[in-house]
Formats: sequence, C-alpha cells, structure tokens
Amino acid sequence: MALKSQWWRDAAIYQIYVRSFADSNGDGEGDLAGIRERLPHLAELGVDAVWLTPFYVSPLADGGYDVADYRDVDPRFGTLADFDALLATAHELGLRVIIDVVPNHSSSAHRWFREAVAAEPGSPARSRYIFRDGKGPDGEQPPNNWNSIFGGPAWTRLKRPDGTPEQWYLHLFDAEQPDFDWTSQEVHDEFDDVLRFWLDRGVDGFRIDVAHGMVKDPALPDIAEGAKADLLDGSTSLPYFDQDGVHDIYRRWAAIAASYPGDRTMVAEAWVEDAERVARYLRPDELHQAFNFEYLTSPWDAGHLRAVIDSSLTANGAVGATTSWVLSNHDVTRHVTRFGGGEQGLRRARAATMLMLALPGAVYMYQGEELGLPEVTDLPDDALQDPTWERSGRTDRGRDGCRVPLPWEDGAAPYGFGPEGTAPWLPQPEGWGRLSRASQRGVEGSTLELYTSALRLRRELDALGDGAMTWLDAPEGVLYFEREPGVRCAVNLTGEPADVTVGEGDSEVLLSSGPVAAPSDGTLALPAETAVWLRV
Repeated sequence: MALKSQWWRDAAIYQIYVRSFADSNGDGEGDLAGIRERLPHLAELGVDAVWLTPFYVSPLADGGYDVADYRDVDPRFGTLADFDALLATAHELGLRVIIDVVPNHSSSAHRWFREAVAAEPGSPARSRYIFRDGKGPDGEQPPNNWNSIFGGPAWTRLKRPDGTPEQWYLHLFDAEQPDFDWTSQEVHDEFDDVLRFWLDRGVDGFRIDVAHGMVKDPALPDIAEGAKADLLDGSTSLPYFDQDGVHDIYRRWAAIAASYPGDRTMVAEAWVEDAERVARYLRPDELHQAFNFEYLTSPWDAGHLRAVIDSSLTANGAVGATTSWVLSNHDVTRHVTRFGGGEQGLRRARAATMLMLALPGAVYMYQGEELGLPEVTDLPDDALQDPTWERSGRTDRGRDGCRVPLPWEDGAAPYGFGPEGTAPWLPQPEGWGRLSRASQRGVEGSTLELYTSALRLRRELDALGDGAMTWLDAPEGVLYFEREPGVRCAVNLTGEPADVTVGEGDSEVLLSSGPVAAPSDGTLALPAETAVWLRV
C-alpha cells in the first residue's frame, strides 16, 4: 500500500503500550510477536501509524523508560528479528511505525552508568551523567533542592563498597534513571548513532521522551520554595525544563532524520503549557509535531476547549507546523474516567473523540480508548508497579490504572490478551471481556464501531484532517465549526439539549456519538453531551 508524503500532518497514530497490548507466549507480558499478530486489527480500525513504547533492554523500574541498551530488544519482549518482522508486517499493511527514544536519562543498569559508579570523581566516565559534590561540611546535603517528578529528592548519594559516602547524581525521575549530562559531546554522538541504528532498520520516526528536558541550567540553581516538581511546568520556570539548548539538539536530529528517505518524523513529548513555547520545538528546522498536553488536560468546558484549540492552531500555524490532538496516553487517567466515569464519562468521551477527530491536524490515540475502557481504580496495592507508588510513600497510586492489559475477547481472564490461563502482569477487572474488541466489533452503537466509522470518514472526506476551520455561531456551551468543503462538527458540552442552526438547504447526519434526529426546518436538536458530524 502506498504511503503518502508528510503523512504526519493529518495522521491518526495509535499508541501501543507494549507490555499490555498482546502476549504471544503466555508469560503475562505483552511482546512484539503479540503486536505483530494483532496489527491487522489496527489496520481495520483505520489508523495510519502505531507508536511503540520502549521495548529496549531494561530492568523495567519505570515501565521501560529506564533503558539499559538502546540498540537491542529486551528478551521479555522478543528479539531484533521480532522487531524487524513487526516492522515489515506493519509496512505491508500500510501502517507506519514510530518508536520511543529516551534521551534525558538511562537506566542505572546501563553500561555507562556502571562505569561511572566504578570510576573516580572527575573522571571521563562520570562526565556522561550529572555528578556533583554535596553541600555541607561532609557533603551530606544534596547539591540543590530539586525534587523527583516521582516524589522525593532528585539526588542520590553514591557509596563506596566499604560504605564511604561520596558524590551525588541527578535523577529527575526514579533513582534508577540517572540523567545524562548533555554538555558531553560523547552523549550527543551516542544518540546520533542510536537514531541512525533504528532509522537504518526502517522505523518511520521517533517519539522523544521528556523532550523539554535534557538540558539543565549549568548553575544547577535551587528552585523557588514551594515550586512543584511536575512534568507540566505551567507558569513556573524550572531550571531543568525547556532550556534553550534543547533546540540545538533537535536541529541536529532533524538533519539526521531528513537525510533518510521516506518522510521520517519526530514528535516531542514536551510538557510545556504555553502553546507559543511548544511551537518553538516545531520550527521548520526542528521537530515535526508535539503532543498537545494543554488540550489533553483541558476540562469538560466549551469555552476552555475553544481557547486551547485557537491558541494551538495559531501558535503552530505561525511556524508552519500542524497541530496534534490527544485525549489519553500511558501517563494520565483514561478520559472516560477523567470526564466523570460511568455512563456519563463514556458519553462525554465519545463526544470528545468526535471533536478531536474533526479538528485540523493529527490525532494520537491510546490503546483501549477505542473500546471505551475506563481507568482501573481498584488495583490491589500489592499489584502496583509504578515507581510513583513507593516514592510517594504510597500516597499516589501512579499510572498503572491506565496500563492494565487489553481485553480482546469475552469470557474469562485474560480475555484474549494471552493464552488461556495466562496471569497478566497487572490484574484485569471482572467483566472486562464485555468491553473487548470481539464483543464490540460489528455491534451498532459500540464505541469500537464509532471509532472505526469516524476514522473511515476522516480518511474519505477531503474536509477532515489537515487544513483550516471556521467557528460558527452556537448556543452557549456548544462548539460548532465548519471544515471545507461542507462538513460541520457540533458538540454539546452542556447537560441539556441545545438547538443548533444548520441553515437552509439539504443537510445530513454523517455520524454522531449518541442518538441524534435528522435536522428539521434548518435546526438540529443536539442532545446533551453529544457530538455530531454533518454534511451541509
């Protein structure tokens, strides 16, 4: 199947959390062979690409985002041959493949860090990471007051085998994820080579983890008292996020990607709140896209959503970039639950999906959202594996609730995730099979069929995907806009029905997130918390 150029501008990209997608060998963990077997289902769903979370050699202290070897597959997920086979099958099905690259930090099991720990302070082996002497008479205090995103201090002190304490190392995340020092030329050269290793194998792009990180203020200053260590920096200026030096790295990476045929793309996980600051990552000689976290974190409110949509399109348009839209991923509470849970949460989630798929640009979907999966909020304490759970003193349950393995079939656990009798790495809820792909496929009104229909229309209609949009007059609490030629989207975010003016002439309901009657006398009666696509 032919693959078009600049495909990312209006692509629908499906995120696969490798460990929870499909288990081919019954060990309880998803793997590359399992993904390959299920790829035809994603082609049938109608997505353009898949994004794989890390499958590299890793102790899995943070779900694989603690990489011990950037050029090999962890045995629990398969082999390089399995990856090559997955990539070949995806391309045969017309699916692109994006993989994660994790450049802010490695695993403490990485060869470089083991060498650094064994070396003396000031040695070349330590220059690849951020080591510093501590404060106080005996260096017993951390070099500064930075905290880990996962809770607790961002510094850990090394000890010699005889117990003698010495230097501290920085880890903005878990203690098993030491931060690289990007003032080291060796670090730059290493990641150039890592990118080329996977581009040579044929990957279509990279999702860059913590893309606003990597470069730190060289003075390593304290942050303001009470400043919260968080991925989304908001109005707080943090000396370890969104520093100007990251843009030099991405210009270099963009040149590497551009040297390969076939429109290889790079998307930034840049948790930067202001749309204009995000757009700086998308200048013509830098990255192609950035996740729209301001949109993801928006409340169920028409005014707020409209403001974020406008600011995103304006800022990205100013640098010639497309805008991306996202509702869920492996780090946030699933949006069915975020929007209220139960029937209301699902109703709102379905409407939000139709809004997202009608907006100009690209969309990112997280595995299981096409099934309407909610967050699993009652996992047993002893099942939780997210490092946030322990580092927060067991006060923050972390992200495991959105990472529960997928249900593919009805019946009993593991619901087709793995062979019968498999015990998944996170327990699946009772009755999970009712939400499975097999239970929803071909069932009129199911969330799976809504996604499939919406993605099909998005491909078929010239109006949808990349391009412009025009806001139309609408009642308060309703978002209403037109995509040329001749497609409109209306979303009622209120709890009451609303009348939307369609105007004179023929109009047709193409798709709706819930039951909607055809327009009458130039007016559409739009039920509460419902979205509709119209041909006018």
